[in-house]
Amino acid sequence: MKKVLKVLIIEDHKLIINAYKLILENADVDFKFQIDVATNCDEAFHKIKSCNEKPIDIIFLDIQLPASKDGQILSGENLGVKIKQLLPKSKIIINTSLNDNYRLYTILKNIKPMALMIKSEAGPNEITEAIKSVITDNFYYSNSILKLLNNNNYDNFVIDKIDRQLLYQLSLGCQIKELPNILPLEMAGIEKRKRHLKRIFNIKTNGNKELLRIARERGFI
Repeated sequence: MKKVLKVLIIEDHKLIINAYKLILENADVDFKFQIDVATNCDEAFHKIKSCNEKPIDIIFLDIQLPASKDGQILSGENLGVKIKQLLPKSKIIINTSLNDNYRLYTILKNIKPMALMIKSEAGPNEITEAIKSVITDNFYYSNSILKLLNNNNYDNFVIDKIDRQLLYQLSLGCQIKELPNILPLEMAGIEKRKRHLKRIFNIKTNGNKELLRIARERGFI
């Protein structure tokens, strides 16, 4: 009898969910997959918190998920960090359409997924190979990710949870003077982080409009 591996697909697009299911069903491996699905951050977090009886073996994680209803989980990246904390033995597979190097490097640093692929490069065969790799405790990265890992120039350009919260609050229309009441920072710390973000995005203008525009384009909010 084949061993059963518990899989959670966190994805808000039905076509992609069905594609993952089909790939898992046809994967030539000595395992059976018990597949569950979550289509948003709230549903996924609930399933993650309540899986103690049978831990999740493999998690397909969509990065570009809408924020949770309470605004505490801003995206799939925030959710990935929580997965690492609550389910450290779960093997995370990320297949994303994001192609901004800083964004990808932040995902690598914050989540450390066992597999990270770019959708434009990852067909069914590559996803199958990623599944086989993580099952055997091996990492699997697509060619673009491998090239990124060989570049050591990104260490000072990681955007953390506080940076993401800052961008998120600004995107909601929050004023800078209100942020010390929301974020665990004094005004000086907030201004310092804004300068850091503008340096990462190579923004020379004053104000927040351009900062938010580029942050949205690169998938940070």
